[in-house]
Amino acid sequence: MKHIFAIVALALLSITTYAHTLTGDPPTKPMKTSSVQHIVLFKFKPDATPEKVNEIVAAFEALPSQIKEIKGFKWGTNNSPEKLDKGLTHAFILTFDNEKDRDTYLPHPAHKKFGTIVGPWLADVTVVDFTDQAK
Repeated sequence: MKHIFAIVALALLSITTYAHTLTGDPPTKPMKTSSVQHIVLFKFKPDATPEKVNEIVAAFEALPSQIKEIKGFKWGTNNSPEKLDKGLTHAFILTFDNEKDRDTYLPHPAHKKFGTIVGPWLADVTVVDFTDQAK
């Protein structure tokens, strides 16, 4: 009976691996359990031109090359049909290996400099950090 279970398990593993090669889906890597997701949401003032917003986004995108503790960076504009955004238009997700790295990022001179660039153009900002607790 143990041999049958082992053979079935091996067959399922082979099928799963083969399916990834057929679909071209990259294998997913689990996040470190201590990873911190730093979520930042911006609502720009009405006088922030598209050019100014692009300049701000470019400055934010530059932070991972200036701050080694940033392990991941994603951003996008709101496209939710739910209309619950409260005027927040831009979302950014920074990933840190742990809270210590996030805490190093917060007072980092490059982050502080970015704050002086974005600050005058923000009508509102929301920041939420979390460590994955999903089972």
